[in-house]
Amino acid sequence: MSAMRTKPLIIGVAGGTASGKTTIANAIMDAINHPQMVVIQHDAYYRDVSHLPLADRARINFDHPDALETDLMVHHLRELIAGRSIEMPVYDFSTHTRLKTGVIKKPAKVIIIEGILIFCEQALRDLMDVKIFVDTDSDLRFIRRLRRDIEERRRSLKSVIDQYLGTVRPMHIVFVEPSRRYADIIIPEGHNPVSTAMVVTLIRQRLRQGTHDES
Repeated sequence: MSAMRTKPLIIGVAGGTASGKTTIANAIMDAINHPQMVVIQHDAYYRDVSHLPLADRARINFDHPDALETDLMVHHLRELIAGRSIEMPVYDFSTHTRLKTGVIKKPAKVIIIEGILIFCEQALRDLMDVKIFVDTDSDLRFIRRLRRDIEERRRSLKSVIDQYLGTVRPMHIVFVEPSRRYADIIIPEGHNPVSTAMVVTLIRQRLRQGTHDES
């Protein structure tokens, strides 16, 4: 990378399922209002299991790190850092398959990485400049997930509950909750305006300082 190129500021936003990660990411995007900002979702990188029958796909533990193609995400982030565009995958949660056509993401000065398990992966953590963990009570997260999966992902009530008890909750205890120790900032109860404002101030300072020049 040439001395003239400035490394993008990379912000990780993690937390449990339906904790409010997207709300926080959007609030940061709106507040910063920088012309060059991009969001990369970890759950866009779920492995394609279209070769399996639908019933078998539904039994996969999607809350385990192995369910995600993190190596591809790391490669894509490095491409963005190098100034090259990527084609981010698009995942269909109703059929558990990756669509054939992805979404083009162009290089940006601020990259927000969002996902439940992003702090569990050292390769991702090593690319982040700021790590934020969104800490929301489990009962509220479950209600949000239940509503989302039924309304947006066309899931049945039974399938959502079975998945939550079978994999979501156990994997949260094993992987997600312990990963909060890597966070630089913990934002309580989803969208917390005071905490979000603090993050926005930090990002603006980092952008003004221009400390990301790499040789």
